[in-house]
Amino acid sequence: MCEYMAPSLNARQSMLVTEVPKLGKEAAMKAIKEWGQPNKSKITHLIFCTMSGIDMPGADYHCAKLLELEPTVKRVMLYQHGCHGGGTVLRLAKDLAENNKGARVLAVCSDIMAFMFRGPTKSHLASMVGQALFGDGASAVIVGAEPNESMGERPIFELVSAAQTILPNSDKAIIGNVREMGLTFDLRKDVHLLISNNIEKSLMEAFTPIGISDWNSLFWITHPGGPTILNAVEAELQLKKEKLEISRYVLSEYGNMSSSCVFFIMDELRKRSLKEGKSTTGDGFEWGVLFGFGPGLTVETLVLHSVAIKN
Repeated sequence: MCEYMAPSLNARQSMLVTEVPKLGKEAAMKAIKEWGQPNKSKITHLIFCTMSGIDMPGADYHCAKLLELEPTVKRVMLYQHGCHGGGTVLRLAKDLAENNKGARVLAVCSDIMAFMFRGPTKSHLASMVGQALFGDGASAVIVGAEPNESMGERPIFELVSAAQTILPNSDKAIIGNVREMGLTFDLRKDVHLLISNNIEKSLMEAFTPIGISDWNSLFWITHPGGPTILNAVEAELQLKKEKLEISRYVLSEYGNMSSSCVFFIMDELRKRSLKEGKSTTGDGFEWGVLFGFGPGLTVETLVLHSVAIKN
């Protein structure tokens, strides 16, 4: 695995198909504990998202087994969505919760970057940047409609709307290929410009129906990708420095964890809001946006509504 581009898929697979569900289970257990429901049988659906390792049955099956969920839990497995996967998971969980009365959707993201790790080489120095940028991570949330507060359910954010789009002229902007040497990853040099030049269009389509056009009046949960992307978005929209500060913090502390990043940002946002005495889980703001940017180039845009913090 450490030799640059050496055949190593078997070694990577044997590690990941075991460890990715285990890591996902750890995140899921934390979400279940905070959820407050005493009975895991109330979980009706499981969504599992990873770009690390592929097998049948998949990581969704193994995670369900590790968690001892009901054998009738309805599972969805999402492979190879990359950095927009967190947004995809929430969009799908929202649809399932809204269209299945009483549904409680456990959404898990788990990635271990051994799938794309490789040793350094002087001929491909750009590969070293990716090794430094990415990190292992797992996250989980439970999504449902009509929370039962008498049973301990306490909503943190409301998912209002969700959309997905492919940016124009973005073919091969972000691509990953599974080969004998594992997952190879390539970025076009203009990824940050593709995102920053198109992000306001996504914002307008999402927020014009509710009469919002001041992007600094929102709380932001933006997949960090890398510092160049955050800098370009901040400059294009003239955002205040604090709007993307948590995205920068998560990137600096944990690296780019692919689909898990937006959940780490969401968690940090609500914790800071409580600690700093803000009026809502969204840093005191009512409305917010969640962005995921991934292969395609694909953009996931979610409109969120915060929840009042009862002091």
